[in-house]
Amino acid sequence: MPGQTYSRLGSLGGAPSPPPVPPAVAAVASLQRGGGGSGRRTPGKGGSASASASASAAAGWTGVGCGCAARRAARAVLAALHRRQAVFLFAPLLYVAAMLLYMGSIPLDVVPRIVARPAPGSVYRSPQLYARLRADMDADNSTDAICNAVAIAGFLNATLVIPNFHFHSIWRDPSTFSDIYDEAHFVKRLQNDVRVVEKVPDFIMERFGHNLSNVFNFKIKAWSPIQYYKDAVLPKLIEERLIRISPFANRLSFDAPPVVQRLRCLANFEALKFSNPIATLSETLVSRMKEKSTASNGKYIAVHLRFEEDMVAFSCCVYDGGDEEKKEMNAAREIGWRGKFTKRGRVIRPGVIRMNGKCPLTPLEVGLMLRGMGFSNNTAIFLASGKIYRAEKNMVPLLEMFPLLQTKETLASAEELAPFKDFSSRMAAIDYSVCVHSDAFVTTQGGNFPHFLMGHRRYLYAGHSRTIKPDKRKLAILFDNPHGNH
Repeated sequence: MPGQTYSRLGSLGGAPSPPPVPPAVAAVASLQRGGGGSGRRTPGKGGSASASASASAAAGWTGVGCGCAARRAARAVLAALHRRQAVFLFAPLLYVAAMLLYMGSIPLDVVPRIVARPAPGSVYRSPQLYARLRADMDADNSTDAICNAVAIAGFLNATLVIPNFHFHSIWRDPSTFSDIYDEAHFVKRLQNDVRVVEKVPDFIMERFGHNLSNVFNFKIKAWSPIQYYKDAVLPKLIEERLIRISPFANRLSFDAPPVVQRLRCLANFEALKFSNPIATLSETLVSRMKEKSTASNGKYIAVHLRFEEDMVAFSCCVYDGGDEEKKEMNAAREIGWRGKFTKRGRVIRPGVIRMNGKCPLTPLEVGLMLRGMGFSNNTAIFLASGKIYRAEKNMVPLLEMFPLLQTKETLASAEELAPFKDFSSRMAAIDYSVCVHSDAFVTTQGGNFPHFLMGHRRYLYAGHSRTIKPDKRKLAILFDNPHGNH
């Protein structure tokens, strides 16, 4: 009836009333129920005017005079679907099932896959960009672990043994704590807060056969809260009287209470002082750097450049070295991280990595960024870095843009650097010391070195140190389209 609403619940105690039949379906039903074999009715011949009108609508929808079985079957299916509207609720399930069948047909046996399809900004075009712009240019890691160890030892009222450094497969540096830091100063500066000893007393080591490998080693998750040390580590320490925690870097969360954070800062800014040989050479290099910065009243900027072979390999970024670069990077990844980058199912997308700002900046890109910021070719720069990947090629444009650029190797003589040359940690300590006294510090990649340096400079200069930290996501787009509106 017109205006009658349909209720799926039905009347109380009875079966639900059938849903209203759509007009087109009602027309088909009236045709099938009529007498005579032709399926047609004309006014005045056994049918009313309304029935005739319905018949005309149905004929326009299904076709007039359709006698084939296929069309009759299609008509019946459509009628059933309209009567059973709940069938459409299963459409999402059918879609998901189809997608699962499709996904199951994709082979995953060839891994890892390096997707070569370039994303916007992923093509390394900086060399071409440099060639176009060059003519116009001249017209115008261990410290974290030590700080955590000091903080936790103080919090647990435990005695701290001078930390041992692991021999890293890449850095291959056997330096001890006293080779890098002033051990006597470290112990004395902490004496009112944390008791520090050089080695474990013999009467305790007897329990472990005088072998540290027999001492229980706590494997602690990264960024664990300080409460975990109180609830889990302290009872074991009381029971064993001696425990090891290895590794220690990044094992303590940043949301520790002020009393713990104070010990961290005390260790980093006061107790940790470089050993006398490192401090002496560093002071000499700072003086020489200021002498070479007379045009800017002794002020210079320091740039921390992470473009060593291991950094480039770990990033999985693609530069302009072609097949030779690919072979070198694959070999470096296998040596440093055996199997990490060849796990089944791992997909490496260099273009996406670059667009996410995760690729290390090249020397060329650093130069372009600094010149774009307004630093002229008269700017004195101290470059802190390890051995630059393909330095003979990659360093050329940066040196052309900034001819006053210096490194520890150019500021010091070969004889002065000889005691430190084969020890990456000691060389990094020299870089760190010269960067601390710069007028501005430029960081190009994350890591402990720039993070500690930025904090140290804020501490030394009462929060007034200048730091340049580029947005590498925007730089990737800018380098790819230098004439765009950015």
